[in-house]
Amino acid sequence: MEQALKDIGEHIAGALGDTLVAQRMRHGELTIRVPADQIVKTLTYLRDDQNCQFKALMDVTAVDRPERVDRFDVIYHLLSVRHNLRVRVKIGAGETAPVPSVTAVFGSANWFEREVWDMYGVMFAHHPDLRRLLTDYGFEGHPQRKDFPLTGHVELRYDDEQKRVVYEPVSLTQEFRRFDFMSPWEGADYILPGDEKAEE
Repeated sequence: MEQALKDIGEHIAGALGDTLVAQRMRHGELTIRVPADQIVKTLTYLRDDQNCQFKALMDVTAVDRPERVDRFDVIYHLLSVRHNLRVRVKIGAGETAPVPSVTAVFGSANWFEREVWDMYGVMFAHHPDLRRLLTDYGFEGHPQRKDFPLTGHVELRYDDEQKRVVYEPVSLTQEFRRFDFMSPWEGADYILPGDEKAEE
């Protein structure tokens, strides 16, 4: 299986040429990276080429890396049933610039892209129906972003007096809304909650 993936990786690299930004084989999985403006062309090639035949789009997701200029990686997972192979395609996306929708290539991308928009705020240009999928229509923000407050901005509860669901603002002390991107295991320069009880 790994050799078949290496072979298909070489075939894809030869066909895409300069369009291919990076290619990596790791843990028996093939990942390729292309520019965002080439995603439609790349996925069309991977779907239609006789040696690839990645005819099923299994998922579209994203990863938030707020320290980068293009803070999101949008990731497409493809499956070739004929060759029993999978490939992962990545593109970079900024906060404001939309990436091309691939709904014309794979119909299943419709809801996947709506989910990525809802959870991460990545805009998809020319999407036929880009609206929230998992959160309420009045929801503010995108919950999978790393800078999204852990408790949200409002809380939802049932009010017995009003006999209806009400939204109320959440008030949290600022220390619970502080974010840094350094792992505590790599030596934070402040005392982590709970460490003040540890013996020196």
